Amino acid sequence: MPQRCPVPAEQQPINEYQDVRESWFYGWGSRDLTSYLKPVAILWLVGWVVAGPMAAASFAPAKHPLSFGLSGALGAMVLPVLALLQLYVGWAHVGGRLRETTVPYEESGWYDGQLWVKPEEVSNRDRLIVDYEVQPVLQRIRRTLGVMALLLALGLIAWPLV
Repeated sequence: MPQRCPVPAEQQPINEYQDVRESWFYGWGSRDLTSYLKPVAILWLVGWVVAGPMAAASFAPAKHPLSFGLSGALGAMVLPVLALLQLYVGWAHVGGRLRETTVPYEESGWYDGQLWVKPEEVSNRDRLIVDYEVQPVLQRIRRTLGVMALLLALGLIAWPLV
């Protein structure tokens, strides 16, 4: 007879994973490539709202267009980097909860912490979800952050040349 899961539904790792996957923000990480990159580009453009005027105050666009463009572009990267870091933290948290063989939970919210040991079939299912659903999202975010770090490094290398 299957063991009943004593963990409240909202604290069960599988339900946390489904919530993250269906969330308007965190779900962004699991979309197809175009739908994933579009918010990154939009956040970068929105970042120009703050970075553009700051860059213009430091470097007059008419006199120093390269310095203005480079500083504005690098400054505008702050917003997408912060969003991607938050995305990464959320997916990594859920992946960690799924990978654990024991699930810590609160029964009543009165700090009465309990531990539930997952049955083998639940543990195997959760590991498969981590390997085939969560890890690809985390890899994609790491690659995106790596490309952004490379662009930042290239910008810093190019800075003395402009």
